[in-house]
Amino acid sequence: MTGKNGRFKLILIILAAVVVLLTGSIVVYLNGIGAVDSGNDETVTVEIPQGSGASAIVDILDENGLVKNNTMAKIHARIGGYDSLQANTYMFSKAMTLPEMMEAINTGDFDYISKNRIIVREGLTVPEVADAIAQETSFTADELMKKWSDKAYLNDLIDEYWFLSDDILAEGVMYPLEGYLYPETYFITDEDPTIESITEMMLDMMESELDARRDEIEASGFSVHELLTLASIVEREGSNVKEEMPKIAGVFINRLDQDMALGSDVTVGYALQKTSLQFTQSELDTDSPYNTRKHTGLPIGPICAVNGEAMDSVLNYEESDYLFFFATEDGTIIYSKTNEEHEKAVEENIWY
Repeated sequence: MTGKNGRFKLILIILAAVVVLLTGSIVVYLNGIGAVDSGNDETVTVEIPQGSGASAIVDILDENGLVKNNTMAKIHARIGGYDSLQANTYMFSKAMTLPEMMEAINTGDFDYISKNRIIVREGLTVPEVADAIAQETSFTADELMKKWSDKAYLNDLIDEYWFLSDDILAEGVMYPLEGYLYPETYFITDEDPTIESITEMMLDMMESELDARRDEIEASGFSVHELLTLASIVEREGSNVKEEMPKIAGVFINRLDQDMALGSDVTVGYALQKTSLQFTQSELDTDSPYNTRKHTGLPIGPICAVNGEAMDSVLNYEESDYLFFFATEDGTIIYSKTNEEHEKAVEENIWY
């Protein structure tokens, strides 16, 4: 009995040792793949090159101070089932655990990808769009403008996008891509973005918006170029009174139908590249294909970036008998049917 008891005790001791060893190993493992500093959420930028394996990624994370125990981390990387690791620039912190970071890399989690944010607002002109991009990228505004005026590049874009036509290359057009760079908040996640890739990102968004309205555009009788041109005028005229844009569009369409000059001061401002709407008589008479005070019909092209709301204001304009409108200082729009009514409204409400 003594011998049997001795062997039993020995087995218990061995089992206990194994349990302690396993428990200790698990504790070491879990600790080793935990956060380096759970209280430190300062952003650490990590570049994961193309073709990096799980073990190499652990080393990269370790070099950036994000790994608590390299050996445990590599064990985890080997058994973690990470089979779709995606190269990119990621934003992590020492408060993240290794599994959290590896999962983000394995899925290419957008929340952790480093990105430049470019905000292109409706109403911006091409030079202003170039400035917005230049502020968030390594490109200068001059570099962007040069590319956007390159005729060979523009012809390539015309071949690629159904909505671009030779209209953008017509003599007298100030900036060929005016009105076509869709206003939106863009996130650039490419490690080395190009002017071409940024441009195509904006044109792709415009394509999506136009595709959704393609039937309406065809039914309207406007070409895409004409739609964006009129929508850009409506955008600038109604920028402070968005709810009035369909009615403003209706006034302009009435004038087009009656072969009247649109008479829009914002087109004069664009022709002069001037933001103020106070003009001398010689400025009002400037001989520009954009000046709708001097020439009837639509100007030669858009005068700013337009979004879907401005397009819809033209495509679904409000019908009326009005041929004139005037914005008062508080933003109220006064509509008139005759020139006499309009002049009276201006005289009684002039504020600039």
